[in-house]
Amino acid sequence: MRITLLGGIAMLAMAACAPSASSGAGTVADLPLPTKTWASFRDAFIEDWFKLDPANAVYQGRHDFDGGLADWSAAGLKRQGEFLKAASVKARGFKGLKGQDAFERDYLINVAQGKLFWLEDADQPHTNPAWYIGNGLDPNVYIARTYADAPTRMRAMTTFLRKIPDAAKNIRANLKTPMPLSFINYGVAGFGGFADYYTGDAKKAFAGVESPALQGEFDQASAAASKAMKDLAAWLDSQRPMATQGFALGAERFSRMIKMTENVDVPLATLEQAGKTDLVRNQEALKAACKAFAPGATIPVCMDKMNANKPEGGPVAEARRQIPELTAFVTANDIVTIPDEEKALVEESPPYNRQNSAYIDPPGPFEKGIPSVYYISPPDPAWSKAEQDGFIPGKMDLLFTSVHEVMPGHFLQFRHANASPSLFGRLFVGYAFAEGWAHYAEEMMWDAGLHKGDPETHIGQLSNALLRNCRFLSAIGMHSGTMTQEQSRRMFIEQCYQDEGNAKQQSARGTYDPAYLNYTMGKLMIRKLRDDWTATRGGRKAWKAFHDEFLKYGGPPIPLVRQAMLGGDGKAVF
Repeated sequence: MRITLLGGIAMLAMAACAPSASSGAGTVADLPLPTKTWASFRDAFIEDWFKLDPANAVYQGRHDFDGGLADWSAAGLKRQGEFLKAASVKARGFKGLKGQDAFERDYLINVAQGKLFWLEDADQPHTNPAWYIGNGLDPNVYIARTYADAPTRMRAMTTFLRKIPDAAKNIRANLKTPMPLSFINYGVAGFGGFADYYTGDAKKAFAGVESPALQGEFDQASAAASKAMKDLAAWLDSQRPMATQGFALGAERFSRMIKMTENVDVPLATLEQAGKTDLVRNQEALKAACKAFAPGATIPVCMDKMNANKPEGGPVAEARRQIPELTAFVTANDIVTIPDEEKALVEESPPYNRQNSAYIDPPGPFEKGIPSVYYISPPDPAWSKAEQDGFIPGKMDLLFTSVHEVMPGHFLQFRHANASPSLFGRLFVGYAFAEGWAHYAEEMMWDAGLHKGDPETHIGQLSNALLRNCRFLSAIGMHSGTMTQEQSRRMFIEQCYQDEGNAKQQSARGTYDPAYLNYTMGKLMIRKLRDDWTATRGGRKAWKAFHDEFLKYGGPPIPLVRQAMLGGDGKAVF
């Protein structure tokens, strides 16, 4: 999914009276948070946060912030921290709130705490290049979303590019060395990729703008931005001889991560056991499905057989066929309300953004008339035929990617979020909520009868589930210090039946994205909440009511939703 989630991977958005893009980030002293009413405080928090991090606002459709980029100097980072701390203290001062106001207060506090965790406790601006790569350096919004004519968007991107050299200087000043090798590898690829993108595919995207002046300004700004990113990548690459393996957050900090970012307050042993139980359950289901699909074959051979059934006409054409099928199934089986007639488009990923095999780019809540686009990346034509064939997913693997990204996954979840009665629900979407829902949807659709027990279909679903099981266990193991990156790689191959290339990439990702356990953690929390809520409301017949109720909250920490839907303290999440 191509959204940037709270604390590092959904962006924020909104409110009134924003400054122009040229007015800068502002200072906290200039941005007092009113405390007379909850609504005024909430709206001021959102608006003032956007002034500190305008790229978030742009991503959500606030184009009065176009060209903006956060101030990553030491002073700028300090302002962010001070603002979040002040907001948390002032929000806690609102006593006696009821209903939605009380829910939003707790939601806001969790958002502020989560961002503070990554900013100060995990200290990601000083330790992890991923914090920058996923936090505003990608100007895709100016290219992929046609919210204005090409010259207008080109001017906005030029303004953005002019900020990159200073941003790169701040990044280099902030990042501490020595650094884990996986962080260096990711940073070199990310910063180097932006360098190529700014002067390459980004330039091509605006080739049709017939203004020599605009083209000249863009060329000058993009060349400087590209050089700044190349220099940053080269500096980071020079740190390889001193590279470490010291990526682990440590057990205590990892526990704080799940508490501060997702409001999950359970012992790590409980969390790990929940993941192991789900892994074994999915492994046993895969054995049974393979026995029916490929009798006598090993699990890897069975998986190869499933993936050998390639989509006719390619994955884009197949996904376009799958989405109407999935939409009809959701409607016919009372899965969840489809709130409007909006459709997701399916397109081949543009050349500048093919690092993900598939993702969806949903427009922000302030965009008007901009469609969601489900992108599927083609194999690199420079690869061998065998490599290209291997990259293209099997039909049933792709089916559950389409479930995850579109129906009833991310696309439908964001349609509900944009209709949420909560302002925060429309703007702040958490990692576990978004990825948990999309991953939950895969298993839920199979359980609801998609393809009526066909074992090949079940193997496609389980291959995706097992990938996320190993992410979950790798995150806990690597960051609590009980698993090395190499042990994680082997687990992806031996326990979750991933190929070597994917296993290497996934084990590396777990070092710099410790929160990628949220796919399975979110799924498990949603499944338990569903079972507990529907137990007194008709069981399976109440699924649609449950899904509609759950999605109306937008994207808060799931324990907050559990508390709102069932009462109590919301802690019985597994």
